[in-house]
Amino acid sequence: MDKDRLIGAGKQMMGCVKQAVGRFVGDAKLQVDGKTEQVAGKVQNAAGSAKDTLKS
Repeated sequence: MDKDRLIGAGKQMMGCVKQAVGRFVGDAKLQVDGKTEQVAGKVQNAAGSAKDTLKS
């Protein structure tokens, strides 16, 4: 498993937490930051998945 997949999954999780906290406290910027981090995590996870596919 490529390290990008692990880091990407972590970013997705942290983004989800930020988004939920932002929704809870009513902070729109925190919600957007969380969503942005989730998307970045998905992209990094996909890149790691592609690397794994190329290795095998």
